[in-house]
Amino acid sequence: MFERLFGKRQATTEQERAPEVMGLHLGGSFSLDELKLRLIEPEVIPEGMASHQIIQAVGEVKLDANSRVLRFYTDDDAFLQVLLDGGGSESDIRDVKLWYFYETKGVGSDADWNQLLAAGISQPKLTFEDREWQRVWEGTGDASPPVAMTETTWNAEGNTSSTDQFAMLYEREMAHQRFEYLMQVGEERLVDNRLDRCLVISTGFDIEPADLTFI
Repeated sequence: MFERLFGKRQATTEQERAPEVMGLHLGGSFSLDELKLRLIEPEVIPEGMASHQIIQAVGEVKLDANSRVLRFYTDDDAFLQVLLDGGGSESDIRDVKLWYFYETKGVGSDADWNQLLAAGISQPKLTFEDREWQRVWEGTGDASPPVAMTETTWNAEGNTSSTDQFAMLYEREMAHQRFEYLMQVGEERLVDNRLDRCLVISTGFDIEPADLTFI
């Protein structure tokens, strides 16, 4: 899964260490509140979620000069995503979500890729797994194109890679004013002098920092 998502890697230098926050770091692990996990599981798409997860890779997306997203990819085919605004301390954390990969599809032609960017990734509404989802990131016009970003990813072997991503976020309301999220991402990377493209679909939900124990 990780090779497919992050492509060919290059060796990293000592200065290019993977980012850390809130006790989360490459090669570390964390535990989720077991009771809360089992209570939410019947309402969300992922099944059999592990309460203890090991971090196998770390990704970073710089949104602007002050904001960035850190993604801690785990051995449960999941990633814990942390949104930071203003710095790298716990007080700068604005949002934490646990995501699970649902499906990855290869994109074989330029025509299919252009169609995906034009009308496939971003839609006002989606029906997925018999659930109705609403688009979250709305643009100024009717089109609301996917949001472009670049993710740098570090793995446990000390290698790094870069992936261009075109993403759209969706949500649906569950019981007790909680939300489940869906993210569609078109990923593009250069592998052996050719463009490798795929569509990655993930679903997730909000996590409170207090529900995490770091090991």
